[in-house]
Amino acid sequence: MKNSGAPNTAYAHRWFTSRDGLSLYARDYPGGDGPARLPVVCIHGLTRNSSDFDHIAKRIAATGRRVISVDVRGRGRSERAADPMTYQPPVYARDIIDMFEQLGIKEAVFLGTSMGGLITMAVTFFKSRLVAAAILNDIGPEASKAALARIAQYAGKPVDVKTWAEAVDYVKLHNGPAMPHYTKADWEAFTRRVFRENAEGRPELDYDPNISLPFTRAGTKALVPNLWPFFKKLAKHRPTLLIRGEISDLLEAPLAEKMRKKAPSMAYVEVPGVGHAPMLDEPEAEGAILGFLAELP
Repeated sequence: MKNSGAPNTAYAHRWFTSRDGLSLYARDYPGGDGPARLPVVCIHGLTRNSSDFDHIAKRIAATGRRVISVDVRGRGRSERAADPMTYQPPVYARDIIDMFEQLGIKEAVFLGTSMGGLITMAVTFFKSRLVAAAILNDIGPEASKAALARIAQYAGKPVDVKTWAEAVDYVKLHNGPAMPHYTKADWEAFTRRVFRENAEGRPELDYDPNISLPFTRAGTKALVPNLWPFFKKLAKHRPTLLIRGEISDLLEAPLAEKMRKKAPSMAYVEVPGVGHAPMLDEPEAEGAILGFLAELP
Protein backbone atom coordinates (compact mmCIF):
# COMPACT_ATOMS: atom_id res chain seq x y z
CA MET A 1 0.00 0.00 0.00
CA LYS A 2 1.33 3.43 -0.88
CA ASN A 3 2.07 5.95 1.85
CA SER A 4 -0.95 8.25 2.21
CA GLY A 5 1.10 11.06 3.74
CA ALA A 6 -0.77 10.87 7.05
CA PRO A 7 1.40 10.52 10.16
CA ASN A 8 1.97 6.91 11.18
CA THR A 9 0.95 6.43 14.81
CA ALA A 10 2.46 2.95 15.26
CA TYR A 11 5.99 1.94 16.10
CA ALA A 12 7.62 -1.39 16.81
CA HIS A 13 9.72 -2.17 19.88
CA ARG A 14 13.33 -3.04 19.10
CA TRP A 15 15.89 -4.41 21.51
CA PHE A 16 19.62 -4.69 21.02
CA THR A 17 22.58 -5.56 23.22
CA SER A 18 25.57 -3.41 24.05
CA ARG A 19 29.04 -4.90 23.99
CA ASP A 20 29.06 -4.86 27.81
CA GLY A 21 25.82 -6.82 27.90
CA LEU A 22 23.10 -4.21 28.50
CA SER A 23 19.66 -4.66 26.96
CA LEU A 24 18.92 -1.42 25.10
CA TYR A 25 15.72 -0.18 23.51
CA ALA A 26 14.57 1.80 20.49
CA ARG A 27 11.27 2.75 18.89
CA ASP A 28 11.07 1.75 15.21
CA TYR A 29 8.67 3.82 13.10
CA PRO A 30 8.17 2.17 9.68
CA GLY A 31 8.45 4.38 6.65
CA GLY A 32 5.89 2.63 4.51
CA ASP A 33 6.13 1.35 0.96
CA GLY A 34 8.04 3.06 -1.81
CA PRO A 35 11.66 3.52 -2.87
CA ALA A 36 14.24 2.75 -0.19
CA ARG A 37 15.46 5.91 1.50
CA LEU A 38 18.01 6.58 4.22
CA PRO A 39 16.54 5.92 7.67
CA VAL A 40 16.72 8.53 10.43
CA VAL A 41 18.22 7.72 13.84
CA CYS A 42 17.07 10.02 16.67
CA ILE A 43 19.13 10.43 19.85
CA HIS A 44 17.83 12.40 22.84
CA GLY A 45 19.40 14.68 25.43
CA LEU A 46 20.96 13.97 28.82
CA THR A 47 17.89 13.32 30.97
CA ARG A 48 15.39 12.47 28.24
CA ASN A 49 14.33 9.44 26.19
CA SER A 50 12.96 8.29 22.84
CA SER A 51 9.49 9.72 23.45
CA ASP A 52 10.84 13.23 22.83
CA PHE A 53 10.85 12.49 19.09
CA ASP A 54 7.38 11.02 18.78
CA HIS A 55 5.91 13.98 16.88
CA ILE A 56 8.75 14.53 14.44
CA ALA A 57 9.29 10.77 13.99
CA LYS A 58 5.70 10.37 12.81
CA ARG A 59 6.06 13.33 10.45
CA ILE A 60 9.27 11.90 8.97
CA ALA A 61 7.84 8.38 8.70
CA ALA A 62 4.90 9.83 6.77
CA THR A 63 7.37 10.90 4.05
CA GLY A 64 8.51 7.29 3.60
CA ARG A 65 11.58 7.10 5.82
CA ARG A 66 12.07 4.61 8.63
CA VAL A 67 12.82 6.31 11.96
CA ILE A 68 14.68 4.70 14.86
CA SER A 69 14.40 6.61 18.14
CA VAL A 70 16.76 5.35 20.81
CA ASP A 71 16.62 5.15 24.60
CA VAL A 72 20.26 5.71 25.50
CA ARG A 73 21.56 3.39 28.24
CA GLY A 74 20.11 4.27 31.62
CA ARG A 75 17.05 6.00 30.16
CA GLY A 76 13.51 4.91 29.43
CA ARG A 77 13.24 1.22 28.63
CA SER A 78 16.99 0.70 28.24
CA GLU A 79 18.77 -1.13 31.03
CA ARG A 80 20.70 0.81 33.63
CA ALA A 81 24.46 0.33 33.69
CA ALA A 82 26.18 -1.45 36.56
CA ASP A 83 29.15 0.87 36.05
CA PRO A 84 27.92 4.48 36.04
CA MET A 85 31.21 5.65 34.56
CA THR A 86 29.99 4.20 31.26
CA TYR A 87 27.46 7.05 31.08
CA GLN A 88 29.63 9.01 28.65
CA PRO A 89 29.26 9.98 24.96
CA PRO A 90 32.03 7.66 23.66
CA VAL A 91 30.25 4.66 25.24
CA TYR A 92 26.86 5.86 24.01
CA ALA A 93 28.36 6.13 20.52
CA ARG A 94 29.59 2.53 20.66
CA ASP A 95 26.09 1.47 21.74
CA ILE A 96 24.68 3.16 18.63
CA ILE A 97 27.27 1.40 16.47
CA ASP A 98 26.23 -1.93 18.05
CA MET A 99 22.59 -1.11 17.26
CA PHE A 100 23.42 -0.50 13.61
CA GLU A 101 25.10 -3.88 13.37
CA GLN A 102 22.30 -5.78 15.11
CA LEU A 103 19.43 -4.06 13.29
CA GLY A 104 21.17 -4.32 9.92
CA ILE A 105 21.43 -0.56 9.30
CA LYS A 106 24.26 0.41 6.94
CA GLU A 107 24.02 4.19 7.23
CA ALA A 108 21.50 6.78 8.36
CA VAL A 109 20.68 10.41 8.88
CA PHE A 110 21.35 11.28 12.52
CA LEU A 111 19.06 13.63 14.45
CA GLY A 112 20.60 14.47 17.81
CA THR A 113 19.22 16.77 20.50
CA SER A 114 21.79 18.24 22.89
CA MET A 115 23.75 15.20 24.17
CA GLY A 116 22.39 13.30 21.17
CA GLY A 117 24.32 15.72 18.95
CA LEU A 118 27.50 15.00 20.89
CA ILE A 119 26.88 11.28 20.40
CA THR A 120 26.40 11.94 16.67
CA MET A 121 29.81 13.65 16.54
CA ALA A 122 31.37 10.74 18.43
CA VAL A 123 29.88 8.17 16.03
CA THR A 124 31.33 10.21 13.15
CA PHE A 125 34.73 9.98 14.84
CA PHE A 126 34.54 6.22 15.50
CA LYS A 127 32.74 5.02 12.35
CA SER A 128 32.19 7.87 9.94
CA ARG A 129 30.52 5.83 7.21
CA LEU A 130 27.43 5.26 9.36
CA VAL A 131 26.56 8.98 9.31
CA ALA A 132 25.18 9.97 5.90
CA ALA A 133 23.91 13.35 7.13
CA ALA A 134 23.26 15.03 10.47
CA ILE A 135 20.79 17.31 12.19
CA LEU A 136 22.14 18.93 15.36
CA ASN A 137 19.43 20.24 17.67
CA ASP A 138 20.71 23.05 19.89
CA ILE A 139 24.21 21.72 20.42
CA GLY A 140 27.68 22.57 19.22
CA PRO A 141 31.33 21.69 19.84
CA GLU A 142 31.34 24.04 22.84
CA ALA A 143 28.72 24.90 25.43
CA SER A 144 28.07 27.70 27.87
CA LYS A 145 29.57 26.96 31.29
CA ALA A 146 26.61 28.67 32.91
CA ALA A 147 24.13 26.46 31.06
CA LEU A 148 26.05 23.30 31.92
CA ALA A 149 26.19 24.38 35.56
CA ARG A 150 22.42 24.95 35.43
CA ILE A 151 21.85 21.42 34.10
CA ALA A 152 24.21 19.98 36.72
CA GLN A 153 22.02 21.48 39.46
CA TYR A 154 19.17 19.07 38.70
CA ALA A 155 20.45 16.20 36.53
CA GLY A 156 20.67 13.06 38.63
CA LYS A 157 19.54 14.79 41.81
CA PRO A 158 16.88 13.03 43.95
CA VAL A 159 13.32 14.16 43.28
CA ASP A 160 10.54 13.50 45.77
CA VAL A 161 7.18 14.06 44.11
CA LYS A 162 4.05 12.32 45.29
CA THR A 163 1.58 13.32 42.58
CA TRP A 164 1.57 14.10 38.88
CA ALA A 165 0.70 17.70 39.72
CA GLU A 166 3.93 17.94 41.73
CA ALA A 167 5.82 16.36 38.83
CA VAL A 168 4.46 19.04 36.49
CA ASP A 169 5.63 21.72 38.92
CA TYR A 170 9.12 20.17 38.95
CA VAL A 171 9.31 20.09 35.15
CA LYS A 172 8.10 23.69 34.85
CA LEU A 173 10.67 24.83 37.41
CA HIS A 174 13.57 23.52 35.35
CA ASN A 175 12.20 24.03 31.83
CA GLY A 176 9.81 26.96 32.11
CA PRO A 177 12.24 29.67 30.90
CA ALA A 178 12.96 27.64 27.74
CA MET A 179 9.29 27.14 26.87
CA PRO A 180 7.50 30.38 27.81
CA HIS A 181 4.68 29.65 25.33
CA TYR A 182 3.67 26.30 26.86
CA THR A 183 0.12 25.76 28.04
CA LYS A 184 -1.06 23.60 30.95
CA ALA A 185 -1.72 20.75 28.49
CA ASP A 186 1.76 21.14 27.01
CA TRP A 187 3.38 20.86 30.44
CA GLU A 188 1.32 17.81 31.34
CA ALA A 189 2.35 16.06 28.11
CA PHE A 190 5.98 17.10 28.65
CA THR A 191 5.90 15.69 32.18
CA ARG A 192 4.60 12.32 30.95
CA ARG A 193 7.68 12.09 28.74
CA VAL A 194 10.07 12.86 31.59
CA PHE A 195 8.49 10.83 34.40
CA ARG A 196 7.14 7.30 34.61
CA GLU A 197 4.87 5.69 37.20
CA ASN A 198 6.62 3.42 39.70
CA ALA A 199 5.30 0.32 41.45
CA GLU A 200 3.71 2.44 44.17
CA GLY A 201 1.83 4.47 41.56
CA ARG A 202 3.94 7.59 42.09
CA PRO A 203 5.79 9.44 39.35
CA GLU A 204 9.57 9.03 39.20
CA LEU A 205 12.11 10.37 36.74
CA ASP A 206 12.56 8.01 33.80
CA TYR A 207 16.34 7.70 34.03
CA ASP A 208 19.09 6.36 36.25
CA PRO A 209 20.18 9.10 38.69
CA ASN A 210 23.77 7.92 38.20
CA ILE A 211 23.88 9.32 34.65
CA SER A 212 25.35 12.51 36.12
CA LEU A 213 28.17 10.76 38.01
CA PRO A 214 30.88 11.03 35.30
CA PHE A 215 29.89 14.66 34.84
CA THR A 216 30.24 15.54 38.54
CA ARG A 217 33.39 13.48 39.12
CA ALA A 218 35.18 15.15 36.21
CA GLY A 219 34.69 18.60 37.72
CA THR A 220 34.62 21.99 36.05
CA LYS A 221 37.67 21.26 33.87
CA ALA A 222 35.59 18.81 31.84
CA LEU A 223 32.50 20.98 31.53
CA VAL A 224 33.41 22.39 28.13
CA PRO A 225 35.51 19.88 26.14
CA ASN A 226 36.96 20.92 22.80
CA LEU A 227 34.89 19.10 20.18
CA TRP A 228 35.73 21.30 17.21
CA PRO A 229 37.67 18.50 15.45
CA PHE A 230 34.59 16.27 15.79
CA PHE A 231 32.28 18.97 14.45
CA LYS A 232 34.54 19.78 11.52
CA LYS A 233 34.75 16.13 10.53
CA LEU A 234 30.97 15.87 10.74
CA ALA A 235 29.97 19.03 8.89
CA LYS A 236 32.76 19.12 6.32
CA HIS A 237 32.00 15.77 4.71
CA ARG A 238 28.21 15.43 4.84
CA PRO A 239 25.00 17.46 4.70
CA THR A 240 24.34 19.06 8.08
CA LEU A 241 21.49 21.09 9.57
CA LEU A 242 21.88 23.12 12.76
CA ILE A 243 18.75 23.99 14.76
CA ARG A 244 18.98 26.61 17.50
CA GLY A 245 16.42 27.87 19.99
CA GLU A 246 16.35 31.65 19.81
CA ILE A 247 16.75 32.04 23.59
CA SER A 248 18.95 28.98 24.14
CA ASP A 249 21.52 29.36 26.91
CA LEU A 250 23.44 26.24 25.85
CA LEU A 251 24.00 27.05 22.18
CA GLU A 252 24.46 30.80 22.34
CA ALA A 253 24.17 32.95 19.23
CA PRO A 254 27.93 33.74 18.89
CA LEU A 255 28.76 30.02 18.96
CA ALA A 256 26.13 29.25 16.33
CA GLU A 257 27.60 31.98 14.14
CA LYS A 258 31.10 30.56 14.62
CA MET A 259 29.85 27.11 13.61
CA ARG A 260 28.27 28.56 10.47
CA LYS A 261 31.55 30.23 9.52
CA LYS A 262 33.47 26.99 10.05
CA ALA A 263 30.89 25.06 7.99
CA PRO A 264 29.48 27.51 5.41
CA SER A 265 27.48 24.83 3.60
CA MET A 266 25.63 23.87 6.78
CA ALA A 267 21.91 24.64 6.76
CA TYR A 268 20.59 26.64 9.71
CA VAL A 269 17.29 27.50 11.35
CA GLU A 270 16.47 29.42 14.51
CA VAL A 271 13.27 28.61 16.38
CA PRO A 272 11.77 31.83 17.75
CA GLY A 273 10.85 32.17 21.41
CA VAL A 274 12.29 28.79 22.44
CA GLY A 275 15.27 27.95 24.63
CA HIS A 276 17.22 24.74 25.14
CA ALA A 277 16.15 22.65 23.40
CA PRO A 278 13.49 22.91 20.67
CA MET A 279 11.07 19.98 20.84
CA LEU A 280 10.97 19.81 17.02
CA ASP A 281 7.20 20.15 16.90
CA GLU A 282 7.61 23.89 16.27
CA PRO A 283 6.67 24.81 12.66
CA GLU A 284 10.10 26.32 11.99
CA ALA A 285 11.98 23.25 13.23
CA GLU A 286 9.65 20.73 11.61
CA GLY A 287 9.71 22.57 8.29
CA ALA A 288 13.50 22.79 8.29
CA ILE A 289 13.89 19.09 9.09
CA LEU A 290 11.45 17.90 6.44
CA GLY A 291 12.96 20.25 3.87
CA PHE A 292 16.47 19.08 4.70
CA LEU A 293 15.47 15.42 4.42
CA ALA A 294 13.66 16.04 1.13
CA GLU A 295 17.04 16.79 -0.46
CA LEU A 296 18.58 13.50 0.68
CA PRO A 297 18.32 10.04 -0.90
